Amino acid sequence: MNILAADDEPLALEMLTDSIREALPNAQISSFTKASQLLSYAGEHPCDIAFLDINMRGITGIELAYKLKQSNPKVNIIFVTGYDEYATEAMAMHASGYVMKPVTAEKIQVELDELRHPVTPAASNHLIVKCFGNFEVYTPDGDMIHFERSRGKEVLAYLVYRAGASCTIKEIAAALFEDSEYDKAQRGYVQKLIASMVQALKKVDAEDVVIKNYNSIAVNVDLIDCDYYKFSKQDPDVINSYMGEFMAQYSWAEFATGYLEEVYWKNN
Repeated sequence: MNILAADDEPLALEMLTDSIREALPNAQISSFTKASQLLSYAGEHPCDIAFLDINMRGITGIELAYKLKQSNPKVNIIFVTGYDEYATEAMAMHASGYVMKPVTAEKIQVELDELRHPVTPAASNHLIVKCFGNFEVYTPDGDMIHFERSRGKEVLAYLVYRAGASCTIKEIAAALFEDSEYDKAQRGYVQKLIASMVQALKKVDAEDVVIKNYNSIAVNVDLIDCDYYKFSKQDPDVINSYMGEFMAQYSWAEFATGYLEEVYWKNN
C-alpha cells in the first residue's frame, strides 16, 4: 500500500507519519512538507491514500486534494486538521475521511476501515533487499537468507544493482573479477556461482526473482522491496536514511555512490 502524507509543520508531519506507520507497519509512506513536492512525486508514483493537512501555507489541503485527484481520481483523501470548519468542503469533494488533531493510530485506523475506494493488496514481494550499508537479503518475514557461497550472494548484489537490466556471464565476471582474464574456467566458475545463488533463493521460494535467458540473467524488480530502488524513485524517507554507504562490502559498487550523493544533497 502506497501512502502520501503532507503537513507543512515538520513536527506535525512526523507525528502523522508515525501514527500511520503504527496503523500500517508494512505500508510505503512518503512524507512531504511542500505541496509542490507531493504533486511532483504523485505524478510519477501511483498512491492509494493521501493524508493531507488542511491548513498548509500557500495552498489549502482542499486545493491540494483537487490537484492530486486530477492525476489519481481513485486516491483516498483523508484530511487532517485541528479545526472542524472544513468538514463541509471535505464532504463536498467526496473525501474518504477526516481526522482531527492530535492524530493517533486509533483515529487513523478508523478511517482506514471506511475507505471510499478499497485498496486491493498488491502481490507480495519475494525478497526484501538492503543495499545501504552492507548488502543483505531477507525473506518477507524478515529472516536473513543464507548463501552457501559468498560470491553467489555477490552475483545477486550485482544483479540488484543493475535494476532489471540483463547481464551476460562475461559482464558479471568483469565486475566480480575485474583484474582477471575472462576464459573458459572463469565462465564455468561464474555459472557455478549463479547456480548457488539460485539454489539459495529456491530454498525460500524466491527463485522467480531471477530471470534467466540464454547467456544472460536479470532480476525481476517488481518482486523485490529494495531501499536502492525506492531511493531512485525519489522516496524522501529513504533518501534521508542514506548514510553514505552502498553495498559497502563490494568494491565495484563504489561507482554508484556519486549518483547517490548527488540525489541526497539535492533533497537536503
